[in-house]
Amino acid sequence: MEVKSRMRRTASVAMVALMGLGLAACSAGEADADLNPDEVSGEISLLTPIFEGSPGQDLLEDELLPQFYEEYPNVTVNVDYTTYGNLNEKLTTAVVSGLVPDVMLMGVGWIEAFADKGVLADLGELGLSEADLKESYTDEIVEAGMWDGNVYAVPIMLDTRFGVARMDILKEAGYDSPPSSWEELIEIAEATTVRSSNGSLERAGFDMMSLDARQAFETMLFSAGGELFNDDATAPAFNSEEGVAALGLMADLVNKYEVEDIGFTSTDDIVNPLINGRAAMGIAHNNLWTQAQEADPTVLDNLEPFVIQGDASGMFFGGTLATVANNSKNPQAARALLEFLSSPDAALAANEQRGNVPALTELLDSDYVQSNRFVQFAMENLDVAQREGGPSQWLEVRGDFAPAVQGALLGQKTPQEALDDLAALVQTAIDR
Repeated sequence: MEVKSRMRRTASVAMVALMGLGLAACSAGEADADLNPDEVSGEISLLTPIFEGSPGQDLLEDELLPQFYEEYPNVTVNVDYTTYGNLNEKLTTAVVSGLVPDVMLMGVGWIEAFADKGVLADLGELGLSEADLKESYTDEIVEAGMWDGNVYAVPIMLDTRFGVARMDILKEAGYDSPPSSWEELIEIAEATTVRSSNGSLERAGFDMMSLDARQAFETMLFSAGGELFNDDATAPAFNSEEGVAALGLMADLVNKYEVEDIGFTSTDDIVNPLINGRAAMGIAHNNLWTQAQEADPTVLDNLEPFVIQGDASGMFFGGTLATVANNSKNPQAARALLEFLSSPDAALAANEQRGNVPALTELLDSDYVQSNRFVQFAMENLDVAQREGGPSQWLEVRGDFAPAVQGALLGQKTPQEALDDLAALVQTAIDR
């Protein structure tokens, strides 16, 4: 069974190369809403940043693709495995070379750039409508795969960020539940912070440093009722009053309330501080549950997820979506594979293997979701979750967020200055 095609070419092509590249729009063509397996044939390629490693490849090649071939015996899939760290380079190189994979799995916030440049097929032309998708997914998740009013991607899995509290620590301090407001968050964080007699931090009351600074800020921004961009994604909105308040709270937690020190925790920590007790609360990824199962299952009963509540509900989601190349020579076969990978059974298997959150609302009642409290919590609160991305230049500018946030936390700039300077940089990219 031919399922592997590993492209080893390296490239120094940056995302800016894609930004400046105009592609002729080669329509994938009109299609009937329903596929006839006997009429679908051809050889197609799949580029995937999930299913990596031996367990993932075994799942895809030994379990999932055989199921696909049983339904579509006249289709052959060649798989190119990569990681999210290398995916941007892979995609950019593919676009420049003209050898775009038929089916590409990419992240939330990536669709805009590649759809804007004509790389992706309009799935509406392949029979997948926005209305159909919104019967199975929340509106915000469907919109993560849209650009300029058209659908270009179907979600497979999500990864979320929300608040997590160590309830054993909170109860020792006299609190029976996680905070339900910013004011309570500050109060509980101060009450659960522990410093030694010389002032060195031993336990953070609220940990933000174990998470990417951009994602931590976005979660707090959403809890403030703020947005990353205006409605048509033509201008930044994160330097609004809400954005300044969110970054201001983050800076105050470090510098005013002293519930966390710069460098006390980091994204490189082997064990999350919520697991080993070095933090009482924090913003965490939903895979904290599986991390705790491996590192110290005894803490599972004490880990309590919560939506960070300010003027709004703060919960972030990213994820992996499936797309079809606009110049695919076998668009019906590509659509068949996209639909298979996003179907309930295949999507559930992929999510379970990675410990991620299924995008399909019908999977809430699955044994996997019900046995993983963080995944269950994420799915139950997807209606308040918000995503990053917006303009087609998002991949070009998202790396600038973390330094801006860190500058405010270090006191190098005020929150307003940090966000205004970042907004100017982002606006320049949008206008370019």
